[in-house]
Amino acid sequence: MTLQQVLKPDIQELVANRDFASLRLALADWTPQELADLIEALEPPEDVIVFRLLPRDLAADTFEYLDTETQKRLVNALIQEKERLVNLLNDLSPDDRTSLFEELPGHVTQRLLNMLSPEERQVAVMLLGYPEDSIGRLMTTDYVAIRPEWTVQQAIEHIRKHGKDSETFDVVYVVDRSWRLLDDLRVRELLLAEPSTLIADLMDERFVALRAADDQEVAVAEFLEHDRVALPVTDSRGVLIGIVTVDDVLDVAQEEATEDIHKLGGTEALDAPYLDTPLLSLVSKRARWLVALFLGEMLTASAMGYFEDEIARAVVLALFVPLIISSGGNSGSQAATLIIRAMAVGEISLRDWWHVMRREVFSGLLLGGILGAIGFVRVSVWHAMFGFYGTHWLLIGLTVALSLVGVVMWGTLSGSMLPFVMRKLGADPATSSTPFVATLVDVTGLIIYFSVAAAILSGSVL
Repeated sequence: MTLQQVLKPDIQELVANRDFASLRLALADWTPQELADLIEALEPPEDVIVFRLLPRDLAADTFEYLDTETQKRLVNALIQEKERLVNLLNDLSPDDRTSLFEELPGHVTQRLLNMLSPEERQVAVMLLGYPEDSIGRLMTTDYVAIRPEWTVQQAIEHIRKHGKDSETFDVVYVVDRSWRLLDDLRVRELLLAEPSTLIADLMDERFVALRAADDQEVAVAEFLEHDRVALPVTDSRGVLIGIVTVDDVLDVAQEEATEDIHKLGGTEALDAPYLDTPLLSLVSKRARWLVALFLGEMLTASAMGYFEDEIARAVVLALFVPLIISSGGNSGSQAATLIIRAMAVGEISLRDWWHVMRREVFSGLLLGGILGAIGFVRVSVWHAMFGFYGTHWLLIGLTVALSLVGVVMWGTLSGSMLPFVMRKLGADPATSSTPFVATLVDVTGLIIYFSVAAAILSGSVL
């Protein structure tokens, strides 16, 4: 049981008794994260009352930990308290404020923008001007920049003066007079250097920077590769315009992973947590894929209808249809999942398609051989025990075995290549979801199965 759950009844009692002095004293030692959890656990109007009692700085810090729905509810409740709302919006970090504005209706966002100070309004409008899901929407303009001609002593004095407003000052950024990024330096380097040392003498000009117009997935990849707590963001001319911190990138990574998992499962990505998604929206996002997959499976019925004569003459073939198509679908889903994830984490790119295809062809042959051997043994054992398959049991077993080899190899090949096709077309590779691959392989698997059966059993069973 959490601290918030234990103390929630006491907090509610203080609110009900309007004992705000005791309530303010009780919350004085709480961290912003704990206060955010408490406010989210309270029902309106108790959550608003508690939030109003927080000091200005603590309120801004707490607000950043709240979920979007709670933030929107508090803003709507405070909209009539202009001074308090103005203070809150101006004190929020630019990236968190941008995330809030994106979730609000346009007219509300415009009204809140007008409440900001001229400097903060300029920052907010700039961030909102970048494309959705771009690094520009993710960055904050709260950072510390220094000049190469300064001494270490001047730089440290500058950090003391302006560091309190920075999102993080583990790293400071060296810029020229045009604000073009020249290098980044860890504060540790400054602390260990002689005070009279020039910043230029500490620079090696080896730094990593993000472009504001790039997709946020680029930021995730760069943070993974370089293991940083923050990275600078520049425009097309190399001018430093902000930084992105690791906490925001972790949020993006979680959102991207969730979106990919949804698509892999054969549904559109949800725009909100599952329990917060309206039922009709949830059904809509799932129904589109289900309808598409249902129409695809209708081709399976058509394929079976095409081989109706073969099935009529050898009913035994129908017994193995679920075995054959499920094996192909499973192998295709495996391959698709492996390749999509490898693409997502940057392990493979479009130019690796030929190498992947060769590996999957051999993998498919080996996996198909394993399943084919098991299928042949199954036919043999059942014939020995029950005499199910008559005098031609050996040919039937061979048909099942070779069909499994062909279908599994085709499944692995399809599942591995579809993400490359999607990426080449500019679509999300996760769109080639496992249900989609399974449906495709179901249809083609039937064709492979009955074609092999026609070749082997013609003149005997058929």
